[in-house]
Amino acid sequence: MSKVIKILRVYYVFQGAGNSVQCSGVDSALFFKGRKMEVKIEERIEEFVKAGRRVGSYGLLRCSSGNMSRRIEDGLVLLSSSGSWLGEITSEEVAVCRLQDGQSINGKKATVESKFHLGILRKRADVNVVLHFQSPYALAVACSKCRDYNFFLIPATAFYVGEPAIVDYLRPGSAELAEAVVSASEEHDMIIMRKHGAVTVGKDFNDVIQKAMFFELVCEVLIHQPNVEALTKEEIEELKKNSSKV
Repeated sequence: MSKVIKILRVYYVFQGAGNSVQCSGVDSALFFKGRKMEVKIEERIEEFVKAGRRVGSYGLLRCSSGNMSRRIEDGLVLLSSSGSWLGEITSEEVAVCRLQDGQSINGKKATVESKFHLGILRKRADVNVVLHFQSPYALAVACSKCRDYNFFLIPATAFYVGEPAIVDYLRPGSAELAEAVVSASEEHDMIIMRKHGAVTVGKDFNDVIQKAMFFELVCEVLIHQPNVEALTKEEIEELKKNSSKV
């Protein structure tokens, strides 16, 4: 049994006992539920690890530059741990935290950006995954003096990504940055953090990876060819009215 699962077993027995230190009288049904959740969380961690490595394989981050979170069962959230390389993450580098207060229940310290991850997940019930990435061209746009890029060059960005929000530079890991990003996420699925990178949100891992990849693609075009012809407002409205996927 892994160290992570041992800690989780203690957590679930503790919860099942009504938060009492005396756990010997825990109802067997509650304990069984706890054991089932241990297995489920272990599966969720493995899914998280695979997704993190996919993010790295697509070139969406460098070393420890990115981080990710995923909402799971029982009011818990998985987050990449502080200092971990998301593209090479292991199961021992995944923090299991309570969504309500961010407390780690497996002894792993979550990413320094956990404030905005948890804040977004609390604010938006439709979001299950949050990804902070620093791909080369998206980062070039985030560091550019230009603030009036038109990202709707292709139907995919207009349909899947939407208009990104822009948050001015604030110190990474600060409460101020978290507040600004969470606020921006209420109306946007993509947030550009000036001089820092980008954050995208979605229903699952594929959703956030796709949004990040389409955004990176458009940023690459904008950097190489600033004289572009974007979709018109009429063309965008037509896309939004059409329920079929592009």
